Amino acid sequence: MNNQPQFTWDDLQFFLAVARTGQLSTAARQLRTSHATVSRRIDRLEFALKVKLFERNPRGYVMTAMGARFVETAEKMEQETERLRADLTDGATMQRGVVRLSAPEGFSNFFFARVLPQFVASHPNLSLELVTIQQIMSLSRKEADITVVLDEPKGGPYFSDKLTDYHLQVYGSKEYLRRSAPIACRDDLLDHPFISYIEEMIFAPGLDYLGDVHPRIKPQFQSSSIFAQLTATRNGLGLCVLPYFFASRYPELERVLPDDIDLRRHYWITCHRDLRQSPRVRAVIDFLREAVVGEDVRFIPPWVKR
Repeated sequence: MNNQPQFTWDDLQFFLAVARTGQLSTAARQLRTSHATVSRRIDRLEFALKVKLFERNPRGYVMTAMGARFVETAEKMEQETERLRADLTDGATMQRGVVRLSAPEGFSNFFFARVLPQFVASHPNLSLELVTIQQIMSLSRKEADITVVLDEPKGGPYFSDKLTDYHLQVYGSKEYLRRSAPIACRDDLLDHPFISYIEEMIFAPGLDYLGDVHPRIKPQFQSSSIFAQLTATRNGLGLCVLPYFFASRYPELERVLPDDIDLRRHYWITCHRDLRQSPRVRAVIDFLREAVVGEDVRFIPPWVKR
């Protein structure tokens, strides 16, 4: 008689939750169970497989090399399970689970937050985690299921698709421009304080755009937050390069040298290839694509030729 413990699909769900979060407590919340149950399931899985899947440390659970390899197998089983559910249920109920989306602060707060009610209404069975910290979340380490990034990933087992172009201009508050030296050409910008990102903390090449405005601009106020930059600009602290899709919402802001300065950047949506066909991930990607098309006039200014 074989007394060797056998793992179940439930055990793999517990494994994937810990692999994606790195924390027993977070995985327990997602699975609506206890910290102790998650720990017990991971121990049982490791015992059944006779391999160590995680290194335990004070900061959480870190996958071993074998654990990272096992993720691919577990996710393929997850995808097949979700496909089976899709065959057995109608489209409205098959999209279940948690999706973690990582996106830049500006995109998240000034675009996605506006369309979030539509997402919730159309996908009531999906739980969304929106991460806006100023760094690139790792798809390979399962820190996010989907990322919206400014620069297309190069290489790796990833699916990527361009969501939209967007445009940026130099803005200042009307009050600041009224009381400051006139600006007739780019060299005049050197007489004005600039607001920008902290240079060492720029997490994507697409955000390093002051040199495109003028090579000799040195910012006087710097912040890792685009929202803080916007607030400082609205309060008359100086000039700032801001995306049109949210700066245009503030009537107290005015474009500077609008006929001369217009920068174009891009938003890309990416995910691990293994997750591309997952119904929960595909639902979020499809929603983002449709939402961006619906808001196209906000990303592409009226003066840009289509």
